[in-house]
Amino acid sequence: MDMNQIGQFLPLILIFAIMYFLLIRPQQKKMKEHTQMVANVRRGDQVVTQGGLIGKIAKVKDDNEVEVELAEGVKVRVVKSTIAQVLSKTEPAA
Repeated sequence: MDMNQIGQFLPLILIFAIMYFLLIRPQQKKMKEHTQMVANVRRGDQVVTQGGLIGKIAKVKDDNEVEVELAEGVKVRVVKSTIAQVLSKTEPAA
């Protein structure tokens, strides 16, 4: 392999490196933060689902499901991974 062939691949390698640092790495970081946020939800937290519903967590059913109270007496089962954001956290009981 001579210098001419290496010179042809250099722009391709640079483009891949730039894409990794601008697109792939931040997405992986964001995904890790979301997974950690979902794992730390507890009863009483106010959450927003990906569908735009806002409610309070009434019960954490198991590893991948929670019960969210949308209004007084209106509870729905939600898959944990569909929680988009936690609006307010409750403090853990002492």
